[in-house]
Amino acid sequence: MTVTRFAPSPTGYLHVGNLRTALFNYLIARKAGGTFILRLDDTDPERSKPEYADAIMEDLEWLGLTWDRVERQSTRLARYEDAAQELRDKGRFYECFETPTELDLKRKKQLNMGKPPVYDRAALKLTEEEKEKLRAERGNGVWRFLLNHERIEWDDGILGPLSIDAASVSDPVLIRADGQFLYTLASVCDDVDFGITDVVRGSDHVTNTATQIQIIEALGGTVPRFAHHSLLTGPQGEALSKRLGTLALRDLREQGVEPMALLSLMARLGSSQPVELRLSMDEIIEGFDLSTFGAAPTKFDVNDLFPLTAHYLSQLPYDAVADKLRAAGVPDESAGAFWNVVRENITTMQDIEGWWALCREGAEPLVDEEDAEMVSTAMDLLPEPPFSAETWGQWTAQVKEATGRKGKGLFMPLRKALTGMDHGPDMSALMPLLQKVRR
Repeated sequence: MTVTRFAPSPTGYLHVGNLRTALFNYLIARKAGGTFILRLDDTDPERSKPEYADAIMEDLEWLGLTWDRVERQSTRLARYEDAAQELRDKGRFYECFETPTELDLKRKKQLNMGKPPVYDRAALKLTEEEKEKLRAERGNGVWRFLLNHERIEWDDGILGPLSIDAASVSDPVLIRADGQFLYTLASVCDDVDFGITDVVRGSDHVTNTATQIQIIEALGGTVPRFAHHSLLTGPQGEALSKRLGTLALRDLREQGVEPMALLSLMARLGSSQPVELRLSMDEIIEGFDLSTFGAAPTKFDVNDLFPLTAHYLSQLPYDAVADKLRAAGVPDESAGAFWNVVRENITTMQDIEGWWALCREGAEPLVDEEDAEMVSTAMDLLPEPPFSAETWGQWTAQVKEATGRKGKGLFMPLRKALTGMDHGPDMSALMPLLQKVRR
């Protein structure tokens, strides 16, 4: 059975980059009828916050990315200690005592000699007496995994066949000097124990994947199928990292972006398939194909979400928005007709309040100087509300006869006078909703 996971750290809010990883793993699981696990990587007690964990779940629920179960790394520390001891027993784990300054000097020396800046494994030569002395002087060391210096190969689900020489990578630190388990060890234990079959994540994890494959094998686990999606950039190819704070999912929600607009974009962005609005999660699942994604950096423009949101809203029947219209103050007896009139003229549901204010209170007339005399005549001919579906046609016919105006020169100034806008819905349909006209 296919088992995937999304593994955010509850140290901040989810952003569009996180969503890409979550969505791909979710879609793979759902398309295969498998299991999708939400794993909270909360081993850092200082930075991990319950409110962020709650926010992550809230954002995923808003998008409809439902999980089958939640796992928390903070409850599995004993398991990670067991795994660490297993690696020690197998001779694949060793303690190191270099200070950050010493490591930096080593890296600079290697670079000056034209060598890759990898850890030189000096700690492997330490005797037990030397280790005891260093612990007394510096405290506990960090624990590194001893890589086998061979080529690590896998067939990546997006990038294709990959091969990394383990000798070009430093033995990864898996436990900090303060005893905190780092992501690499905890993640490998979880993937092994939970039977994870597929892992999709950002291309910045490719080197991590190489080392994790060896750790999985050292612990007797089955290596999942790995795939690494491209990283998002801004619309001009600029790094998104400095702008991610403004691209939090909760901020997009506040701006009125609809979940299906966001999911439709993210499920195709960076693939060979065109971005097309989907109206249901089932449609997105059915159309998802990991093999269509490429390695090139993927441009993301938040402005692309708003036409998709507008298109989505225009497709919704009244029943789907009745509660939101009620919350905006639209009375039930007018709501159905109101929605049919305005749904193709809004970008987000936040625009509803402005349209209902127009119907309820009227708009400040927008009158160009050359139209002032004609509009004045027209307003004298306009009856008082309530209006009917025939009012617009009858009124414009009267104004045409009285002023000689016709076509765009007649209809546009009258629309602007009634709505304060030069575009909008069919005026014959809008007129019966206007409860007040400012003259």
